[in-house]
Amino acid sequence: MNTKKIAIIGGGNLGIAMAEGLLKSGFATPNQLTVTRRTLSRLQPLQEKGVTITDNNEAAIRESEIIIVALKPFNVKEVLTGLKNTFDPKRHIIISVVTGIFLKDLSEIFTAPLPIFRAMPNTAIAIQESVTCMCAQGASAEQLAYVKELFDQMGVTIPIDEKLMDAATVLGACGIAYALRFIRAATQGGIEIGFDAKTASLIAAQTVKGAAELLLKGNNHPEEEIDKVTTPKGCTIVGLNEMEHRGFSSSLIRGIGASYQKISS
Repeated sequence: MNTKKIAIIGGGNLGIAMAEGLLKSGFATPNQLTVTRRTLSRLQPLQEKGVTITDNNEAAIRESEIIIVALKPFNVKEVLTGLKNTFDPKRHIIISVVTGIFLKDLSEIFTAPLPIFRAMPNTAIAIQESVTCMCAQGASAEQLAYVKELFDQMGVTIPIDEKLMDAATVLGACGIAYALRFIRAATQGGIEIGFDAKTASLIAAQTVKGAAELLLKGNNHPEEEIDKVTTPKGCTIVGLNEMEHRGFSSSLIRGIGASYQKISS
């Protein structure tokens, strides 16, 4: 059972999603959770659930043991530098979910060594369906287990080398948008062949969810499951072949590559 207090520094989209995921999973109770933001109006729904909201980062850190940094990349160093004397190496664990900020960048901010984690969840963390890749510096085995357990409450956690963190961001975090764009396109196709928008969206979304579960629960290669529904001279193989002729797989692969080039440049 979690007994530690958690502060989320930066109540933007991801910070709010994490707070909601921690509450829904039961890993943190409202009185164990503090979320900070310069303008508090957007955090009112969390406050109504009993979460502490504040614009005082220093107070949030002093009152918590687990510090989740969910700031924008452009201001994370400035904000943490101003707060560095607030952190206690014997008490605090830092978890950064900031894109593009390396462990060494974070460790250079602080005057004393601290256990620092870098994690990349996606916004499905709000509904406990994220994939979170993580790495760490200066953390004990107990601390590693704790942080993995925290993210496991909100999906699947995969320890990786830090050199793969940019790739994890593209495949796991940007990947949410890629999958949603597929569902949007499938919905539009469904409308074209006769469904109303709401029904088409439901069918497309549930079909994608089912396809993912086939892989996760069956531990099969995608092509194994594709083969089960591509009968000779059937409508599935005709549709798949037309999509491939139009560049379906290659455009997705190129899109992932383009996102990776952008994030790593």
